[in-house]
Amino acid sequence: MIMSMTGFGRAELLDEKRKITVEMKSVNHRYSDITIKMPRRLNRFEAAIRTVLKDYVTRGKVDVFITYDNLGEASVALRYNESLAGEYVGYLRQMQEKFGLEGDMSAPVVGRFPEVFTLDESAEENDDELFQALETVIRQAGEAFVQSRNAEGENLKKDLLEKVEEISRLVAKVEELSPAILEDYKNRLREKMDEFLQRNDIDEGRIAAEVTIFADKICVDEEMVRLRSHVDGVRNILEAGGAVGRKLDFIVQEMNREANTTLSKAGSLDITDIGIELKTLIEKIREQIQNLE
Repeated sequence: MIMSMTGFGRAELLDEKRKITVEMKSVNHRYSDITIKMPRRLNRFEAAIRTVLKDYVTRGKVDVFITYDNLGEASVALRYNESLAGEYVGYLRQMQEKFGLEGDMSAPVVGRFPEVFTLDESAEENDDELFQALETVIRQAGEAFVQSRNAEGENLKKDLLEKVEEISRLVAKVEELSPAILEDYKNRLREKMDEFLQRNDIDEGRIAAEVTIFADKICVDEEMVRLRSHVDGVRNILEAGGAVGRKLDFIVQEMNREANTTLSKAGSLDITDIGIELKTLIEKIREQIQNLE
């Protein structure tokens, strides 16, 4: 199975005690880069959450969003952080004295500063029970996430196979044109020599030697053989499935090298046009495999 690095998954748990929602979305990335956004109440579980996520992510930039609401009958208490409030007041007075500022430093104003007042649940949920519920939702979201990536990966696989089939067609066209290019060059060479010498006793050996030199310069047989081999390699990797992105990236680099050599050796406008088509197709393949895991 081929997996795209673009995907989305969502799951939710709702019962009489809690509501947990997990969303995962990803884009392509060279390595595995997971960012988790969740309530502070769940921060203690971050390492365990990342361990679970490794079962669903190999490569890609993945954003995970977790929301949690405690629906149980917990006793909530208001906590006042006196020392922090004192620090706020002290620094504000320093600012007033240093810069000659005037302003309201009443209790309601100071009380709005972060962490001066906090809500504390005196009846906390059992951590083991909470993480068990959280893990269940994460795995459900992970399964949906993987299914999404698999579906996108299969679409990419189909398109890539169509593109390498087009490369095979272009390779066959080059192989078909090559003998005609040599024959055309041989005829043009004979005409030039005939015109130059103004007689019919042209040295066929000289013509053969010139054609051989020209053929050696424009021969792309090796490049076409390697391109066919790379096309087979792409097909085999796609059919085998799994994490194929890095393998395909290497092969595409090699395919691009052969296309460049073909362009540099092009002995006719037709071959040049095909070489450009090859490079265009290979570049499209390169762009698409960046999205494969």
